[in-house]
Amino acid sequence: MSKKTLNQTNLAALGAEQLAALLMEVSAGSADIKRRLRLELSYNLGAGELAHEVRKRLASLGKSVSYISWRKRKGLVKDLTTQLAMITDKIAPDSPTEAFELLWQFIEIAPPIYGRVDDSKGDVASVFDAARTHFTDIAPRAVIDPTALVDRIWTVIRDNEYGEWDGIITQLAPVLGTDGMQMLTKHLEAFADAPTTGRDTTHDAIAFLRNLRGDTSTAASRRARYVQKYMREIATASQDTQAYIAQFKDAELRRQDIAADIANRLLADGAAGDALARLNNADPTISAEGQDAWDAAYVATMTALGEIEDAQSHRWDCFARDLNPRYLRDYIKLLPDFEDIAAEERAREIVLVHPRFSTALMFCLAWPDLATAAQLITDRESEISGDPAAVLTQAAEALRSRHPRAAVMLWRAMIDHTLNRDLVFRFDAAVDHLANCDAVDAEIEDYGDMPDYDAYLMDLQTRHASKSAFWGKVK
Repeated sequence: MSKKTLNQTNLAALGAEQLAALLMEVSAGSADIKRRLRLELSYNLGAGELAHEVRKRLASLGKSVSYISWRKRKGLVKDLTTQLAMITDKIAPDSPTEAFELLWQFIEIAPPIYGRVDDSKGDVASVFDAARTHFTDIAPRAVIDPTALVDRIWTVIRDNEYGEWDGIITQLAPVLGTDGMQMLTKHLEAFADAPTTGRDTTHDAIAFLRNLRGDTSTAASRRARYVQKYMREIATASQDTQAYIAQFKDAELRRQDIAADIANRLLADGAAGDALARLNNADPTISAEGQDAWDAAYVATMTALGEIEDAQSHRWDCFARDLNPRYLRDYIKLLPDFEDIAAEERAREIVLVHPRFSTALMFCLAWPDLATAAQLITDRESEISGDPAAVLTQAAEALRSRHPRAAVMLWRAMIDHTLNRDLVFRFDAAVDHLANCDAVDAEIEDYGDMPDYDAYLMDLQTRHASKSAFWGKVK
């Protein structure tokens, strides 16, 4: 390797004095580099000195009121990431208690920062989400008073406006212990039982935002949801399935997604019989949401009960209904030798006549079974509408080598769909599809009852002669 290559070994050969001079030069005019160098100098004096610098920077970030434009957002994310790295990588190993306090302060500055930055891409939120996970590692090594910690948690979850403290109970459960969890439970119970005022005293601006989100619930119902949310988290962290179940109303327990969630918890507790009872209590007519979760939980429950035939039967039914490859794979895995081929042939027949063409095509791509995909396209050409374009494009690309005629049928369907509806925003894609039709033309020996490429192009030019914007792109 050349000695001029920029790497750590070659730079170290320059010597400390020359590197220091270079760092001073490149840091001129760069606040980020200067800040990082000061942090490293502080760490060189000890973790305590570094903690002091980080604390000052966090305080500054929390107090600032200036709006952060999209141009400066990247710099903010880098600054936050650097401060977090100082806490977790340099301070925490030697001073976990100090690191815990700094990490807490780090999360506390989330609301004022969210209030002055457009985080539609989630860059800033991802830093705070990552920061919160470090409590799991740092807290058990820190010296923390569990009672005081309960009060701190209760304070922050009461004002968890941006969700910056979501999951904090779970992450600190080992430190809270049974007593701490019980104290938090009492806080929530007292809050639930406290009398509410006769009217909602929410600030008008907050009420307006809730109305925009479609939240027209009363203060009492919002309080009930709040209590339920954290009671469930406490029950989950405490691995108390019965306490978790108690947080749902009877009507909620009949929802398929909730029944599946509870059944999985009961299975983990070794209570497969109770899990089946919960699943059987669910009513699929209430909501279609959670059907897949219910199916997966039912298969797992029947397996745990030793009812393998019932589990297999349900896997097959699920596959036939939705063409989910997972159920077919799991079904075939448990078949005796040589029965898998027959099962795949039966599955192929189901795919070819499935009522939803796009679902059948997506299965063929996922399995994969391109021969069946080609037959599906040929047999059901009239059902190819040109949408969803993403699925058809993916399928055409997969088919173009071995089944070019089927690929052309998909490309032409999308071209016709685009031009018939004058979808100008799809013209570029349609031009690409036409070029692909031309590219594979020589590979198709027999177009069958389809016009060949030249005939199709001539017909296209006749039918859409007025679409000069499209033909300009073609030329």
